[in-house]
Amino acid sequence: MNEPEEMRVDRWLFAVRLFKTRSQAADACRNGKVRLNDAPAKAAKPLRVGDTVTVRQSPITRTLKVVGLTERRVGAKLVPDFATDETPEAEREKRRLAKRGHGDSSRPTKRDRRLIHRFTGNGQA
Repeated sequence: MNEPEEMRVDRWLFAVRLFKTRSQAADACRNGKVRLNDAPAKAAKPLRVGDTVTVRQSPITRTLKVVGLTERRVGAKLVPDFATDETPEAEREKRRLAKRGHGDSSRPTKRDRRLIHRFTGNGQA
């Protein structure tokens, strides 16, 4: 199958599953959240194999090296054939901490609620 020599940044970001829709990828480019080789990237900017793409996705900034180009969206298992994740470990740690999240939520968890009821004597818990 013929691999294109270059393609639009927004199409590639969508194809390698960084965004759920191509319009979300284009919006990220428009809002300055995507950089191509350390320069702001517009959605239609041509992307080539060997380029570095940096994407700001709320708590972290992901850095990807372009390994291959594809016209179609690929399955999650095939993403490594088209992109190498070069995100620094410090950024990955931010993501792990954000996923944990538990501490900054205003709603108590089910377990917390049961403990509160047990402590106050309200409810069944």
